[in-house]
Amino acid sequence: MKIGIVGLPNVGKSTMFNAITNAGAECANYPFCTIEPNVGVVPVPDERLEVLTKMYNAKKTTHAVIEFVDIAGLVKGASKGEGLGNKFLSHIREVDAICEVVRCFEDTNIVHVDGNINPTRDIETINLELIFADLETIEKKIDNAKKKLKADKKYQQEVDLLEKIKKTLEQGKSARTIDFNEEEQELLKDTYLLTMKPILYIANISEEQLNNPFEEENVKQVVEYAKGEKAEVIPLCVKIEEELAGLEGEDKKEMLVALGLEQSGLDKVIKASYNLLGLMSFLTAGEPEVRAWTIKKGTKAPQAAGKIHSDIERGFIRAEIVSYDDLIREGSMNAVKEKGLLRSEGKDYIMQEGDIVLFRFNV
Repeated sequence: MKIGIVGLPNVGKSTMFNAITNAGAECANYPFCTIEPNVGVVPVPDERLEVLTKMYNAKKTTHAVIEFVDIAGLVKGASKGEGLGNKFLSHIREVDAICEVVRCFEDTNIVHVDGNINPTRDIETINLELIFADLETIEKKIDNAKKKLKADKKYQQEVDLLEKIKKTLEQGKSARTIDFNEEEQELLKDTYLLTMKPILYIANISEEQLNNPFEEENVKQVVEYAKGEKAEVIPLCVKIEEELAGLEGEDKKEMLVALGLEQSGLDKVIKASYNLLGLMSFLTAGEPEVRAWTIKKGTKAPQAAGKIHSDIERGFIRAEIVSYDDLIREGSMNAVKEKGLLRSEGKDYIMQEGDIVLFRFNV
C-alpha cells in the first residue's frame, strides 16, 4: 500500500519525504527537482511493541510498514502535459492515497512557484488538475456505458452514476466529496479516479507558527478546504522535522521537550497515513519475536492468519485472542487466563486493532 506525497514545487514535500524515510531524496530550491518518484518504506510508530518486547524479553521487534512515494511537483496545466504533468499523473495513479503538502510559511529565500503564499489557491491548483484528468476518464466511461445501454437497460444505473460524478467534477469538486452507497461503490471499483483516492493535508508551517498552528490564518485556509473533503489536516514544521529525524534516543526526546511536543509531527503523519489507507495492526508476541501485522480494517481471522503464512489460513481452526489493554492491565498471560480474558474466536471473527493473537491450525 503506497502513499503519494504531492505538492507544488518548493512547498517542502521532498524535505518531508527525506525526514520520514531518511532516504536522502534530492532537495533544491528550484521547480522539478524531483522527476522520477523516490520511494521509501517506513516503520509505523507503535509504542505497544516496545512494551511487549520488554514483557516477553523478545529477541526481535518488527513494526508494520508503510510505503511513501515522493512525486514530482505539479503546476497548472499538468492534465494537458504542462511541466512534468504526464509523469505526475501516471505516478499518482499508482498510489493508494495522497498526502498533499501545502506551504503555509513565509520565506523570501525560498521561491514560490506562483509568487506568494496562498494555501487555498495552491490546493486548488493541484486538485483541479486531478479533476481535469478525472473528467477525461469519466467522459470516456460514459461513452462506453451508453453504448452498452443500447443493448442492455441494466447499464442505466451506471450511466446515471457516472453522470452524477461528472456533474460534481464540473463544479470543481473532487469525487471523494460524494457519499456513495455500497452498490455505487461496487460499480465504481474499477474506475480508478484520482479524486476518489483518500487524502491527507500537511500544512507546512514555520517554527514560529508551532505554538498555536490552528490559529494561523494560512493553516485555517487548509482546514476549511479539507473540511469539505472530510480530510484530516496535520500542521508540521518540515524544517524542524528534518532536524528531529537526524536525532535518536535522548537527544530526540530533549529536542521534543524543548519544542513542547509529545511526539514528532512525522510520527503523526505516518500513523494518519496508515489509517487513511484503511489499515490496522494485529500483534503476535513471544520470546522469539514481537510483531505488528498489517491488515485491512474488517478482515476476518482466517485471512489475518494468511498474512503470517498461507498454510495457517488454509488449516485455520481458531484464534486465541487477548486485547493489548487487557494484557497490560493484568500484567501477564497467566493472569489474563485466570480472569477469563483469553478468547477463542472462529472463522467469522473480525479482527480488532491491538488484538494479540495465537492462531491454531492443522494442515
